[in-house]
Amino acid sequence: MVLPHSLPLVPLPAAAVVREGRMPITAATRVHGDSPAAGILIDAVARRAGFRPVRAEASETPQPGDVVLRLEDAIPASEAYSLRVGEHAQISGADEAGLFYGVQTLLQLLRDDEGWSVPHVDVDDAPRFPHRGVMLDVVRHFFSVAEVKTFIDATSALKLNRLHLHLTDDQGWRLQIDSWPRLTELSSSSAADGDPGGFYTKDDYREIVAYAASRHMVVIPEIDLPGHTHAIGVAYPDLVEAPVLNDGLVQQAESMGQPLPVAGEVYTGWGVGHSSVRIREERTYDFVRDVVREVAEMTPGPYIHIGGDESLGTTQEDFDHFVERATRIVTDAGKIPVAWHEVGAAEDIAEGTVGQYWGLTVPRGTHAAEAAHFVERRGSLIMSPADATYLDMKYSEDFPLGLTWAAIIDVRRAYEWEPTAVLDVADDAILGVEAPLWSETARTLEDVERLVFPRVAAEAEVAWSPREAPGREWESFRGRLGAQAPLWKAEGIRFHPAAEIPWSDR
Repeated sequence: MVLPHSLPLVPLPAAAVVREGRMPITAATRVHGDSPAAGILIDAVARRAGFRPVRAEASETPQPGDVVLRLEDAIPASEAYSLRVGEHAQISGADEAGLFYGVQTLLQLLRDDEGWSVPHVDVDDAPRFPHRGVMLDVVRHFFSVAEVKTFIDATSALKLNRLHLHLTDDQGWRLQIDSWPRLTELSSSSAADGDPGGFYTKDDYREIVAYAASRHMVVIPEIDLPGHTHAIGVAYPDLVEAPVLNDGLVQQAESMGQPLPVAGEVYTGWGVGHSSVRIREERTYDFVRDVVREVAEMTPGPYIHIGGDESLGTTQEDFDHFVERATRIVTDAGKIPVAWHEVGAAEDIAEGTVGQYWGLTVPRGTHAAEAAHFVERRGSLIMSPADATYLDMKYSEDFPLGLTWAAIIDVRRAYEWEPTAVLDVADDAILGVEAPLWSETARTLEDVERLVFPRVAAEAEVAWSPREAPGREWESFRGRLGAQAPLWKAEGIRFHPAAEIPWSDR
């Protein structure tokens, strides 16, 4: 008998029973069911094993070696599924997301052991948190629609269900806005380090949103305000204040050989905290309303992220005034505002605003109180502590990509933290977990993948798996993670082979 937590599964399922025997998967395997997940299964087996199972006709009866996908009202939890493998395999889902996640589990079990097969198992699974996210910064360096789709494929396979797109920052503006056309005409061609920029047309953005939805990911667009807004001033100088320089910014620019921000000129450095929109000008709120309205019109998901971080050159009074108005503009557009935890310093933010905590696992200063205020305002919290979840931190001091300002985060550090233990709020105030990837040092999709994989798998398990399940611990995880290597290679994921993981070749 194989211990359930020794199965090569990440994230760890809620419950599993392993029985003797294996079910072959061959070119004669038929896949039953009209779910889109059936096509995803067939395509993935073809990439992995080199043969393509066939779609069964609706009238055909399952035979040994077949795979059946069906929706089951008896499975009560959204995104939950069961997997039963004996003579044939059956995946039952509470909804289409459950079927998709059941398919991902079956694919992780597929192994070439004297022929491709999966073990006889019973798996019953459901997520711990409803929000299981990953963030991609497409501003510091830009990534094409095709590259974002590749990123969606790789991360959704780990049962992550939110894609936070950081679309605007000091270095550029990445989304077409019809009512303010100069944003993309004048402020989209730049990127960090002077690299080429780019932007998404509305059709591009809708394509990303639709593709994410096909993998059961909700896109959360972020328009970062009132700071991180230098690029707005390149297009519309009357909307922004002059850059506010401080000693830290100047020293960083000198040490890295980067330029300082200059009003009205493209900015290619990494420094933060120097920019702000003009908070006491009513035209600024016309701008925010127009942008939020257009983003809301093409975003079917419930959220719009308004940023709110690192407004270092803005007075607290002005900052509070802005975020209180901006959160209400989002609610007036029919969406739920999301904001970085600093926004919780404002007393009168819109009720229901979701806070995203990016402080440390041991909070400093006012960060914990700011985060708690979202809960007091009937909102909830997404946990993204920078020293555990930030995928742009280095794995080790000598790793060629990434930064170290929050921490050096190896895979174990990414895994061994608990979302409900960071802040003094009720457990049910935690909406979930999100792992951000800021792209200052990630100039290509390969750079992104090396920073994201394998650590994003650790965050996926933290977000999905029961806290106290047998095997929900480091030694079990590192073995199960190592078993993902053949699947990741078959999918073309260029992961970092971290030395702390026993990577498998089969």
